[in-house]
Amino acid sequence: MAVEPTVLVIVLAGGEGKRLQPLTNDRAKPAVPFAGTYRMIDFALSNFANAGYRKVVVLTQYKSHSLDRHISMTWRFSTLLGDYVTPVPAQMRRGPYWFQGSADAIYQNLNLINDEKPDIVCVFGADHIYRMDPRQMVKEHMANDAGVTVAAIPVPKHEATDFGVIESDEEGRIIGFHEKSPTPPTMPGSDDICLASMGNYVFDRETLIDIVTPKKDQDGADSAMNDLGGDVIPALTASGDARVYDFSRNEIPGQGEREQGYWRDVGTLDAFYDANMDLIAPVPVFNLYNDKWPVFTGRQALPPAKVSRGRGGEPAFVDGSLLCQGSIISGSHVEGSIIGPGSFVDHDAHVTNSILFPGVTIGPGARLNRCIVDKNVVIPDFARIGFDAEQDAKQFTISDNGIVVIAKDQQIT
Repeated sequence: MAVEPTVLVIVLAGGEGKRLQPLTNDRAKPAVPFAGTYRMIDFALSNFANAGYRKVVVLTQYKSHSLDRHISMTWRFSTLLGDYVTPVPAQMRRGPYWFQGSADAIYQNLNLINDEKPDIVCVFGADHIYRMDPRQMVKEHMANDAGVTVAAIPVPKHEATDFGVIESDEEGRIIGFHEKSPTPPTMPGSDDICLASMGNYVFDRETLIDIVTPKKDQDGADSAMNDLGGDVIPALTASGDARVYDFSRNEIPGQGEREQGYWRDVGTLDAFYDANMDLIAPVPVFNLYNDKWPVFTGRQALPPAKVSRGRGGEPAFVDGSLLCQGSIISGSHVEGSIIGPGSFVDHDAHVTNSILFPGVTIGPGARLNRCIVDKNVVIPDFARIGFDAEQDAKQFTISDNGIVVIAKDQQIT
């Protein structure tokens, strides 16, 4: 019987998420609520929990309090077999400076790898929406005897400038890696599709330790690898040690054909909005209700969602929406929207094509369309938001595609 490799998971959760502001004004990007109930990081952690890879460290840095709190209160495995999920802040073990990039973050935390001594190190991002069985990628990585294996997915060329783009040979060896190139190469036989890195990597332990450890150059100065996509993967590509893993072949129990290969980078406000809207289609392309590969998260002690007539007997209408724990729809109209935990939509209010984070209150007679409303916001009675872009821009952030974003705790005049 083949011996299963020992695996350590490193989840990179230190990014600032500047393109998601104002949602990241007060929290790290992986801590941003998603689908009402979850945090972004829950999707990556759930994949590893379902796969049985349960020795997980989460490297944090910017505005990490809510993320640290969520992990410590939610992600607690049994310690009987030594399983854990633990947040690790920037410890400045190599000097008085923050992480200089994703590779430097690993270098500054090599003690975690040396202590655990795994055969394999999975280094994954914390802020993408997808299901994946990482065991299949690890199995292929070991069969190829690769130094690193990079998960990849086809994307349109006009989107590929935001990713590392891969060129590979017929055997899956990476022969070219172009990090955020303005002119990325396309896949063979296509003029408009590129093979993009998902930012998920499987490393042989010794390869990872060696490549992130600074070397002395000819002048005796340290030559550091700061970034995985910008430095490490190109270097391992040049040495012939890098392989590509086709994510579209990854199979998940209970997953429908339409969902296979689903992956969303929610790095912008519009991408975040669109990924949330994917969930509320009549037959969603990403199914939250797959109990054979569930997405785990913490659950507050909140009552069930309530849909009722308003105080004056007004009927409620709800269609094509997600209603989270503790939310109340009181004689109001909710359509194509996600209503976060503990949110309240008062009588004669209309919320359409919008996302409400936890604890939002919508006053009577208010109208919201194509909005993202962060936590604890109170929408005044009879307000109109999402109908007049020029007026909305005086108070709120407007995305490129016209989504109105209201910041956490914002006072609306």
